[in-house]
Amino acid sequence: MTDATLTELNRRIAAIRENIRELIEQAAAYSGAADDERTAERIADQEAQLAALLKKRDALLGKSSRS
Repeated sequence: MTDATLTELNRRIAAIRENIRELIEQAAAYSGAADDERTAERIADQEAQLAALLKKRDALLGKSSRS
């Protein structure tokens, strides 16, 4: 495991968490079925990316699963 790899994963995880937070704020500010659906899809995409990055980070740290 390299510190640079772990640092990059942590940076990307933080960025995606921030994206999710912003998308949730946007969803609260806007209304309309099309906006809601698009925002929900973007949040789901970001959550999937976050899960993948957390899995990679756990693998680097030697964790078998997240609790």
